[in-house]
Amino acid sequence: MAKTEVYSWRLSPELKAELETLARREGRSLADLLEDISRRWLRESRSADDGEEQARLHAVARRFAGSVEIDDPDLSTTVRERVRDRLRQRHAG
Repeated sequence: MAKTEVYSWRLSPELKAELETLARREGRSLADLLEDISRRWLRESRSADDGEEQARLHAVARRFAGSVEIDDPDLSTTVRERVRDRLRQRHAG
């Protein structure tokens, strides 16, 4: 990808020196290192946001759907009736 944008910000001399040392050790430019670090941070941030959003959506869904606790070895054949009964009870009162 062609790089056409320039962005600058202030760093402490210590941080700049550490970044330059790492870039030299990896045989790459400081700009390339900073772009890679930025991309990784964005990807990880999106992943964290997705996880938080999924947790929020699950919490909302649980409020509306509730949960069913059934000790039944034949659950797969009776679950539809039991869920309907539970919903009727929940919305009857």
